[in-house]
Amino acid sequence: MTVISEPKFVLTLDRVMDASVEKVWRCWTTPALMEQWFCPKPWYVSDVRMDLRPGGESFCVMNGPDGQRFENLGVYLEVVPMQKIVTTDAFLPGWVPSSRAFMVAETLFADAGNGKTKYTARALHWSEESLKEHEAMGFHEGWGMAADQLEALAKSL
Repeated sequence: MTVISEPKFVLTLDRVMDASVEKVWRCWTTPALMEQWFCPKPWYVSDVRMDLRPGGESFCVMNGPDGQRFENLGVYLEVVPMQKIVTTDAFLPGWVPSSRAFMVAETLFADAGNGKTKYTARALHWSEESLKEHEAMGFHEGWGMAADQLEALAKSL
């Protein structure tokens, strides 16, 4: 019998959003909508590509206010419509190992009643070192601001 333990190096954002699962999911799975919320402003996302299936490409460019440009390429590991999206940068499309695996991102969507969504975003890391690196990059503030933008956009749909 295989025992699966909970990952040790996880950063988590939990909240209840004042928008339905359908609207929050739409913001996560429509490239033009993702470009509107995915980075905390004044940063923004461009060039979003999504192939929403295990092994499918997950790509976007994070653009900074001073011309910074960070390409994020990975694959989807799991997609359960209206419930879960799991991506990683550990692999490139075609299951090619990347040069540096940083994290697995797991996003969960659940009906919280009254048109609200229980939203959970987890960043799972391979080591305490990469977790601390992610925290120093501003995980809590940045992912929190992006979630605020996601909720506002979803409410407006």
